[in-house]
Order: sequence, then structure tokens, then C-alpha cells
Amino acid sequence: MTASSNGIVTTPHYLASQAGLEILQQGGNAVDAAIAAAATLTVVYPHMNSLGGDNFWLIYNAKERELKGLNASGRAGEKATIDFYQSQGYDRIPFRGYLAANTVPGAVSGWDLAYKYAQVTINNSLPWQQLFASAIKFSEAGFPISQNQERWTQISIDENNEEFFNLQKFSNFRQIYLKSDGTIYPTGEIFKQPDLAKSLAAIAFQGAAEFYQGEIARKIVADLQENGGILTLQDFAEHTANWVEPISVNYRDYIAYNLPPNTQGIASLSILNILNNFDLRKFGEGTADYYHLIVEATKQAFSDRDKYVSDPDFVNIPLDWLLSSERGKELAAKINLQQAANQVQPLDPKGDTIWLGVVDKDGNAVSLIQSIYYEFGSGIVAGDTGILLQNRGCFFSLDPQHVNCLQPKKRTFHTLNPAMLFQNGKPYLVYGTMGGEGQPQTQAAIATRIVDFGFNVEDAISAPRWLQGRTWGVATNELKIEGRVSADIVRELSDRGHSVKVVEDYTDVMGHAGAILIDSETNMRYGAADPRSDGAAVGY
Repeated sequence: MTASSNGIVTTPHYLASQAGLEILQQGGNAVDAAIAAAATLTVVYPHMNSLGGDNFWLIYNAKERELKGLNASGRAGEKATIDFYQSQGYDRIPFRGYLAANTVPGAVSGWDLAYKYAQVTINNSLPWQQLFASAIKFSEAGFPISQNQERWTQISIDENNEEFFNLQKFSNFRQIYLKSDGTIYPTGEIFKQPDLAKSLAAIAFQGAAEFYQGEIARKIVADLQENGGILTLQDFAEHTANWVEPISVNYRDYIAYNLPPNTQGIASLSILNILNNFDLRKFGEGTADYYHLIVEATKQAFSDRDKYVSDPDFVNIPLDWLLSSERGKELAAKINLQQAANQVQPLDPKGDTIWLGVVDKDGNAVSLIQSIYYEFGSGIVAGDTGILLQNRGCFFSLDPQHVNCLQPKKRTFHTLNPAMLFQNGKPYLVYGTMGGEGQPQTQAAIATRIVDFGFNVEDAISAPRWLQGRTWGVATNELKIEGRVSADIVRELSDRGHSVKVVEDYTDVMGHAGAILIDSETNMRYGAADPRSDGAAVGY
């Protein structure tokens, strides 16, 4: 755990944490540092996020005492229709390849809009181009491959799992992420991305418009259209990120904030809304009762989520009702404390992401999450841009009656949701995680361990975790739980009807979490990164 009375940064890769800290030390604000760290993560954690992905923000402005939400997810292209995919013989959107890249990447627009906001309303904004120095340096000169990247690169060329992986079939993927002999880069070997360096430099010195209206957009669209893709220059030119009103629920003596649909932020808040109706301290942390209750609350929250969450510009979503204390009581009443509910739909396996948090010396705070959906996204690196494109749009349904059905200009359901917990009108906990279905579950683990049981941030993140859901190739839900949980508790959970699978300790299947706790009395900030990641919390 890192403590600081000034600025603090936590990310899932130590080089990105250092990049953010350098910006704070140079006098930049929390938004500046978040952009620098996020840009660096597109380089040093390419299997998890890229310039070709999306991001979402919670930004606390200490001077204005306001919390802002920012949705920088991309919309489906103008040619993205159910009829188009069905005419190509598909009953679902492909998971990988050019037709999986059917939404405009929003990440760069998020950096741009957040920066412009901070430049006007928050002190100490550094020049835009200065924020990209570390990202450009590591893409040009290289960086040591992380153990996490090595592992996921190996998985991504698995010839036995053609549908989801075997990305070596895409030529630009092979050329960039594999060595010339087709083998993977091992942990510690220096990895360079010169084409990506040029794209980052163009964005740094020409602005975000270069990505959406300039040469980068033209190169991406040309490559897509030459290979049967459907995004157009107009799709890129018309893309905008949007400010949104954060949503919240009370949790004990705190207020938990998250982002509205098209994110699954309502699920993260709904779990806490349900848990409000139980005294967790009576059960004890790490007991079978503790795990059972949060898993059952998750099932109820996900039932609401899967029924309603989509793009609110296309679907009417009853947010006030879903997050009301009355709804929390209703869902809590459905939980049997001795028996697992089995009448739930299988939870889809979902891809990978990064979360990062920043608090600066003035108390400005950022909770930022950024993703390309599956590991290495669509598998498509566009032309000579070095930019890996996301496959977030493959989660759209081709069933016109489905709440998340594909439509042109629509934003798909997003697992991404950054979180903050407020006390006395100010941030108390800045937190989040990668991990798709695991995000609401891990957020609940962190919040309950800190609020209900007094854990420090490092212990809250490092403690054994669980994941209710399924993994690739598995047709039913199971409760994955780390091996540090005792055999007696595992047996008790099985006796209550959970299909329990014990997994290795500190597995990144549980996601890469992070958190910063702000003690308002002492003005100290305490940060931690997940031991399951390659990250670090750093301060000065």
C-alpha cells in the first residue's frame, strides 16, 4: 500500500503508474495524469486496451465540488444493421475479425473532452502533447513484455479454440504481436511498436481530431473497407463523447456513484442497494454466509441489468425505480440465505479492460476505465497505424426484439463502469477493476471489506475473491473461488447449491482491481494495485 499527502496514481502496469505520477510531479492535475497513464497503457498493456477502444470516466472537480460522468464509448456504424449481418449468413455478430469492429473507437474522444473540461475548470493543466511523452517513448524505444501480456498472447494463438482465439490468422496481428518465427515474445523481452508511436505522435501534436477526421481515420477506414468492414469516414467524423449524469445509491453512511446505461453501473450499485438490507458484520467477512449473500445479490442485480441495460437513446430505462431503496428491498427478499438460486440465465464470459485511479494534491479525482472488450479486441490492427481495434460491437444482438439489438448509431451494452464512494460530499474511495462480469462483484468485495469490515485498501484488494459466471466454452454458471478460501467454506457453499470451482490463488481471472482511499481528517491518500496484475500504486 502506498501513502501520500500529495498526488497518487494506481494502474495495472507499473510503467503507466509512473507516467501518471511524472505528470503530477510536473504540476499537472488528476485529469492530465489519467490521460498520460491511459495513453501509456495502450502501449504497455496492448492486450487489454488500445487507441481503438472505449473509455468511461468519473471526474471529481475539487474547486467546483462537482462529480462529472463521461461516456466515451463508440456507436455502431451507419451500415451496421441486423439485415446486413443476416444477409452475410450470420445469426450473431462474429467475435473477431473485420465485421467485429463495427463501432467507432471512443477512447481518444474521452481523453480530449476530459482534457478540455479540466483545462477550463481545474487548475494546472499541462500542454496536451506533454501528456503523451511516456506513451510515445515506450512505443518507440520499447518496454519489457509483462507476464500478463505473454500469457494472453499465448492464449490468443490457440489453434484449438478457433472461434475465440487463434488471432495469428490476422496478418497485422502476427507482424506486431508475434516474433518473425511466429513465436510469442517472452516476459522481459523488449517490445517495440513503431507504427503505434507514429499514431500517438500525430494525436499528441495535431490533437484528437487527427484520429476522427484526419489521416488516422482515413487509414483505419481504408483498411476496414478493403477487407469487408463497415465503418465509414462519416462514422468517425460524427463521433462524439458525451457528459452524463452519474447515478448513485446510499450504502451505509456513504453514497456510491457510478455511470448510467449503456454501462452496467446499475448492477454495481444494485448489489450495494440489496446489501443495505443485511448486516454483513453479523455474518463476518470471508465466511460462507458472506460469499453466498454477495453472490445471490449479484444474481438479482444482473437479472435487472440484463432486462434493461442498453443505449438510453434507443430504450427507456427506469433508472429511478431500479436503484430505489424499495427495489433493493424487493430483491433482497428474494434471497434465500441457505440456498443458491438456480433460475438465472448463464452470464456471458466477457473480455478485458484496464482501470486506473488518480487523486492530485488539490483533491481532484479520476476513476477511469478503458477497454477493447476481448483480449486483443477484434484482432485487427488497422493498416500501418499500429492501432488494434476493439470488438465491443460483437455484443449486440441480431434479434430485433432484444433490448440490446443492433441498430446504426446505437451504443452497445458495456460492462465498463468506474466507481467512487463519497463521504460528506467528497470522494472517500476511488476504485474499480477490469473483468467484465466480475466488475460489479469485485467492486462489492472492495466496498464491503473497507466499509463494513475496516480493511485497508491493499488488504481489501488482495483478499480472496470470487467470480459468479462462466468462462469460454462452459454452458452454465459456476462460482469460481480462489484456493485460499478454506475447504470447509467451499464445501458449505457447495451444500447450499453453488457449483463451485476452486481456481489458483491470485489468478487474473478475478480481474485487476485498484483503489485510492482519501482520509479527509489527515489529508492522506492510500493507494493499492492488484497483486494479480503488473501494476503499482505510486505517490509523492
